[in-house]
Amino acid sequence: MLKNAKVLLIHGMLTLLFVSQVSLAQGTDANSLTRLEFDKRLSTVEYPFEVKMFSFSSQGNDLEMAYMFLPPKEEKPVVTLFHGKNFNGAYWESTARLLQNQGYGVLIPDQIGFGKSSKPTQYQYSFATLANNTRQLMQSLNIEKSIIVGHSMGGMLATRFALLSPDTSESLILINPIGLENYLLYESYTDIEKVYQSELKKTPDMIVNYQTKNYYDGAWNNTYAEHAEFLQGWINGPDWETLARVNALTYDMIFTQPVIEEFDDLALPTTLILGTRDRTAPGRANKHDKVSRELGRYDKLGKEVKSRNSNIHVVELEGLGHLPHIEAFERFKVPFLNALHD
Repeated sequence: MLKNAKVLLIHGMLTLLFVSQVSLAQGTDANSLTRLEFDKRLSTVEYPFEVKMFSFSSQGNDLEMAYMFLPPKEEKPVVTLFHGKNFNGAYWESTARLLQNQGYGVLIPDQIGFGKSSKPTQYQYSFATLANNTRQLMQSLNIEKSIIVGHSMGGMLATRFALLSPDTSESLILINPIGLENYLLYESYTDIEKVYQSELKKTPDMIVNYQTKNYYDGAWNNTYAEHAEFLQGWINGPDWETLARVNALTYDMIFTQPVIEEFDDLALPTTLILGTRDRTAPGRANKHDKVSRELGRYDKLGKEVKSRNSNIHVVELEGLGHLPHIEAFERFKVPFLNALHD
């Protein structure tokens, strides 16, 4: 019995060692084996800068919009950073520190429905509404003009903001935005309830698998994992049903509120920074049978945008995917700084 117990103990230790080595090889650490659980406001999640709340009313709801604000130096402009759908303001940390070192002010809101902000389920989510909320936040901080920057879904929101508030927008920088195609021209519409039911079935592993495949070309490391943890913790946490509903509502506006048709109306200086490996195309699985177009070809979308508006400056980063500011910051920052100075 004692001999068998020793064998089992050694076997268990070797198994644990093997699992730990595999985890480290995949860019995780021991803490990643612990079950993450976060509430809908990410109350236990630390952000890189001080988080404040902007309280306001919208559509009959008393709401709180979380934001980080780094004041400008020497009368430099403020840069407002709009996050993507699967992210929050925290993933702008490296970009914000770069801007701060250059003397720029930086405003980083979590949009309503995202991050640490309120998550109303009885709410008409629209890019126009989110843009108006952000405009009110800027007014509360006495920000009269700003350089507008958006990534992924935030690119659609940043475009809508610039179109609605040209007097507030100095220039527009879009980083691998979605919405460079009018999706309903090529795909069938999916009802919000169906999207909600699909969201409820998500698992933490599905988050990692999706991001590894679609964002990082099969790679994974601690940095990538850090930006996925809050989504995994939400799925494990007490508010997942509410969050799944909000996810479905915000997913809907991506399909029903296109901005690409109005790119020819962009009169302000606009730069499009594209990782050309990106193949992001929300709803691709619902493409119409007779559609031959390959959606999400970011190696081609820049040229299509130029054909709509030749004044838009397109910078292509070969070999990079949907998150160039996360995947290869040193490569990203050069065209980004150039766009700021144009």
